[in-house]
Amino acid sequence: MRFTVNRDVFSEAVSFAAKLLPQRPTQPLLSGVLIECSEGELTVSSFDYETSARTTVAADVSAAGRALVSGRLLGEIAQRLPLSDVEVSLNESRVQLRCGSASFSLPAMPVDEYPQVPRVDSVSGIVPAEAFAEAVAQVSLAASKDDVTPVITGVQFEVSENSLTLTATDRYRVATRRLDWEQREATGELTALVPSKVVIEVGKSFAGSGTVEVSVVKDGERELVAFTGGNKTVTSLLIKGNYPPVGRLFPESIDNYAVISTGDLVEAVGRVGLVLEREAALRFTFVEGQVTLEAAGTETAQAVETVDAHLVGDDMVVSLKPQFLLDGLRSTHAEFARIGFTRTENASKPGPVLITSQRSKDDAGEESFRYLLQPNLLLR
Repeated sequence: MRFTVNRDVFSEAVSFAAKLLPQRPTQPLLSGVLIECSEGELTVSSFDYETSARTTVAADVSAAGRALVSGRLLGEIAQRLPLSDVEVSLNESRVQLRCGSASFSLPAMPVDEYPQVPRVDSVSGIVPAEAFAEAVAQVSLAASKDDVTPVITGVQFEVSENSLTLTATDRYRVATRRLDWEQREATGELTALVPSKVVIEVGKSFAGSGTVEVSVVKDGERELVAFTGGNKTVTSLLIKGNYPPVGRLFPESIDNYAVISTGDLVEAVGRVGLVLEREAALRFTFVEGQVTLEAAGTETAQAVETVDAHLVGDDMVVSLKPQFLLDGLRSTHAEFARIGFTRTENASKPGPVLITSQRSKDDAGEESFRYLLQPNLLLR
């Protein structure tokens, strides 16, 4: 194996393949990245039996071949190489890397024992890459970080007609985003529960690729999803289990809501929340013309601030955790946010609030992104 490749192209390829490597691989081989070259192409990939990443770039190949080396180490080296073409060769059990005045010799792992990286030839549908990246950023932050309940550590993909809906929850909040979907296979309605870390990485890596091809495979022997954007592909096993029916938590309509400047409220929450203890909630009092934020912290520290707001319907008092609220407000990606109030059977106890985006105070509001929040558990 011997090839020469542009330094920046090589660095990006290795970095992409190494990002999804497991922190604690079950086998030493699974900490490696596989380098393969032939006929003017270099392919760099990684695979740990659950998640794979593969990218193919142009290279000047002198001798075809393949080698397996430590992904973390190669990634760190690739990021620090001088500005010159990279020459890589395999000499017996060592991978030699030269770039300008720098040279490295890395031990090669037994490539014959490396598992075959999965390939998916079918395409279920296509989504715009930029909209997909935005949707992932809006929704994934609501996915649970608690591995005790694996089913809610993922992002639920739901395909219906010409739309794809992404949903995530950690039981305190639910975030959902709908975007256009161009169906390629006659699969009808489709669902897939994808690990959130994979979805986040795909959203970041594929944002500039124009479109993202999504393939969902459920053939009995395996259940996986593949994302392809440009010259990059990521595959992941699906999370097994039934996703909670969070859609029923969203109200069909809301006639009591406030419209407020997103930036003004974000800044006010950040200031007033300074005096709060961890996990404490802020008190919000909504009346026509303004919302008042109140916080009582330790050692008699207190804070109060008012922000202009347009209220439709009754006055409302709610208590919300500031960080969860900030996540929802920032995810609207809009100048104004609409905060809708729901009711419970107990008249003195408000239900969850529904946050959506709004371009101006007078618009009807956008509902492609919805964020449902309550200090208490939404799901038991």
